[in-house]
Amino acid sequence: MPHILLKDCFLASPCQSEGFDFKNVFKLQTKYKTEHKAEYKILVKKEKVEFLLSLKQKDKAWLLKSDKTTRISPIEIIKNSINAYAKLANSKILFSNTQNLGKAKASNAYHKDINFFLNDFKNLTKNKKTFLEIGFGSGRHLLYLAKKNPKDIFIGLEIHKPSLEQVLRQIHLQDLKNIYLLDYDARIFLEFLNSNSLEKIFVHFPVPWDKKPHRRVFSKEFINQSLRVLSLNSSLELRTDSRKYFDFCLGLTTNLNKATIQIDINKELEISSKYEDRWKKQEKNIYDIKLYSQKISKELELFDEFSFECEYNFAKIINQEYKSAFVYAKYFVHFEKIYIFSKTSGLILLSFGDFSKPLSKYLIFENNKCRYFQGKPLASLANIEAHKKIKELLSA
Repeated sequence: MPHILLKDCFLASPCQSEGFDFKNVFKLQTKYKTEHKAEYKILVKKEKVEFLLSLKQKDKAWLLKSDKTTRISPIEIIKNSINAYAKLANSKILFSNTQNLGKAKASNAYHKDINFFLNDFKNLTKNKKTFLEIGFGSGRHLLYLAKKNPKDIFIGLEIHKPSLEQVLRQIHLQDLKNIYLLDYDARIFLEFLNSNSLEKIFVHFPVPWDKKPHRRVFSKEFINQSLRVLSLNSSLELRTDSRKYFDFCLGLTTNLNKATIQIDINKELEISSKYEDRWKKQEKNIYDIKLYSQKISKELELFDEFSFECEYNFAKIINQEYKSAFVYAKYFVHFEKIYIFSKTSGLILLSFGDFSKPLSKYLIFENNKCRYFQGKPLASLANIEAHKKIKELLSA
């Protein structure tokens, strides 16, 4: 992650530099400090984009870096904002890794946010076959299919930012026009796709999570959502080198009421990933499961319940004791940290939603008015129930 180590702290706001507006500086509430070290969040705006930088005391210096929860792409925006703020600080730079290394810049045109898929994507894919790859890694398989099938549309999901940046560069270099990338949790993403809209879903070499099975992509819910979004006779394809993961997924797919399943071992594909090449050199078996959709599914009704209609007493909220998470049968809410700008303005870092796919998000208070930073959560059932609880807790 790009960062700069500064000798001195700089907290002036608002200020501008290199096209960036540094609007507010929020200070971590004292009771959340670790080892009595100061920590701040800096609100940054560039045109219509907003995100946070983190400034944290580190020994006798100050570490300036991107806030993990609000990090955006391409990474050049983050680097440039860090450099711009460091320039304003006029402090001695002890270390920096924010220099441009001369690589081809990633094209941002094909890196989309979730709102694109909720609003614009349906018209784009009309009368076209659409494919989804979950966890595309280096992108070798995704790029190959997109280049071979220029009339089809390909969606790539990847939460590993360096992989996403690498594939965006390749899209630019290969001049591909039919790939759209998103850094998002696939388990949530499927909930908002139209029914019967995908031709294939590829899940190649997912992390097996042997010690944390709750973090696996495959689950009963994931399979049901996949079958809903797949068109009739289209397939969900798993490819893995892990026998344990294969057995786990096979158990899930063979417990369906009705399904067509195809199983292969060491099947050769037209293109293989670098990981697959490595496993083959080690003479490991490669397992495939293809699960075919057998029905036409009904469309889901989507709803939006994420507004904050009233004003809240932020000064009262920061004095509340949120010592542990609020845990319920199908969702949870956890107030992790509170950052203060004034008696009426600040940030609350929350984690909430489903236990298997929690969401981390900031609430931003501006003159006691509250909103979700960087847009509203998606309307999963767990998120809706969590939101209702958040409003209740803020009003207490």
